[in-house]
Amino acid sequence: MPMKTPVWPLPSCLVFLAVAHLMFCPLTVTAEDSFTQARQRMVSELASGDQGITNARVLAAMGKVPRHEFVPDRLQSQAYQQRPLPIGHGQPISEPYVVAFMTEKIEPQPTDRVLEIGTGSGYQAAVLSELTAEVYTIEIIQDLADQAAATLQRLNYTNVYARAGDGYKGWPEAAPFDAIIVTCSPEKVPQPLVDQLKEGGRMIIPLGPFNHQELVLLHKQDGRLDRQGVLPIHFVPMTGQAQGSAIKPGKQMINVN
Repeated sequence: MPMKTPVWPLPSCLVFLAVAHLMFCPLTVTAEDSFTQARQRMVSELASGDQGITNARVLAAMGKVPRHEFVPDRLQSQAYQQRPLPIGHGQPISEPYVVAFMTEKIEPQPTDRVLEIGTGSGYQAAVLSELTAEVYTIEIIQDLADQAAATLQRLNYTNVYARAGDGYKGWPEAAPFDAIIVTCSPEKVPQPLVDQLKEGGRMIIPLGPFNHQELVLLHKQDGRLDRQGVLPIHFVPMTGQAQGSAIKPGKQMINVN
């Protein structure tokens, strides 16, 4: 008859430690992992459907940048949903699909220098920083520029340069740029941005009046712009010189190199 292996009771102190581990340790891991899991679901959604994102580098960047760090604390649980969220001053952070779509359309390369007009929360600049050599970003609202600069600096995006100012004028001293992303809508393409775009460069910009905008992809060839409408869209209007009002030049906010 086989002998039974005796089962010895655990000392009470070990039982207490095991219970404490089960009670407390998973809470810390779960709180941190929930954002990672939500971000992975978001990337899966971005890649699905007939108009899904196909650029593997863009999807990897979207899966890496912590979008919840760029929204107000009270909205962090919604950070990875496919929806814009308010960030203050009547401005939104664009929904993840729009960020990924615009990024994919400019075909970002590791050696590119990119200009972004409309920093907002800084999220689009962070995504671009994962894909390109340098990102220059301009925000017309000083408080948002300050907030975005602080967030980007805290998260150590060392190849991002940001300042407050009128994006209509671009960033002439840093030009030319391989690509330009505009996240606010003028009625026509600002000429300074055309001038600052490299030959062969790409620009994506929402154009048109407030209730009838179209996201337009531009390629600069022989000094001219080849234009392709790619998506009906709704962005906040470009203010400042685009609406006939001048503002004072903004200060440079970050240079983390």
